[in-house]
Amino acid sequence: MSPDSAHTMPEDLDDKPASKTYDVPPVTRALALLRYIAAGNRCRNLSKASKAVEINRTTLLRLLHTLEREEMIEKAPEGEGYVLGFGVLELASSLLGSRDIVRAARPVLQRLADETGLSSHLGVLSGTDVIVLVRETPQAQLISNIREGSRLPAYATVMGRMILAHMPPDAVRALLAGYDFAAITDQTPTTIDSLQTQLAKDRAAGIAWSVAFFEEGIGSCSCVVLDQTDLPVAAISLSGPQAYFEEGSDSRQKIADGVCEAARRLSAMMGHFPK
Repeated sequence: MSPDSAHTMPEDLDDKPASKTYDVPPVTRALALLRYIAAGNRCRNLSKASKAVEINRTTLLRLLHTLEREEMIEKAPEGEGYVLGFGVLELASSLLGSRDIVRAARPVLQRLADETGLSSHLGVLSGTDVIVLVRETPQAQLISNIREGSRLPAYATVMGRMILAHMPPDAVRALLAGYDFAAITDQTPTTIDSLQTQLAKDRAAGIAWSVAFFEEGIGSCSCVVLDQTDLPVAAISLSGPQAYFEEGSDSRQKIADGVCEAARRLSAMMGHFPK
């Protein structure tokens, strides 16, 4: 037996889903404490904090000192309790710098497609169009012609509408100045003013719906993906049979919940945290 063999992890560890089998309790406690502080709890009262994170007072005190030394937390500006430190920001910046939105989106969209039984997409704005970067599909018959690499008019699609809805109105007007608003269906906005009215509704709702808005017989909905500066970087959509997306349908709420949660998760990966 080699000197290092006693410390070698099982060869198939990477092939197994994460579980508590190989947890390191001190690390778990430290992360629980960081999340507690990140939620706005200053740990002014050690007894209260100890109960909240289920860590005894002695261990809690040692963790606070260790995290402070490692610059993960620091004394609050007013001198009482703790707030997150620059060490956390440094780690987050490294994470964001290494994030490729396509790579990050694929597992999120695959899970969304599997859970809803609908096709999921990620699109980004390119000029006046939306380009589909990712498409994930369930194990079911496909009925939409949207593929990865498809270029779609932003004003007429739910992903485009959600990205445009989170841009300043003046920027949208400048982008689409002189644009030919073709009526793809009878629901398509055909002027910048009618589009702005639709965008205001989409932004207020937090989700854009299409019931045969772009393709006959196809329904879809979309939510925006925001970055750390609150700017729209992409949009996520679901599409499938029109009946699933009709108001009053049994599946509409599940679809809305799924696409909103997926957009929230991907936004968090891009550094966005709701204020």
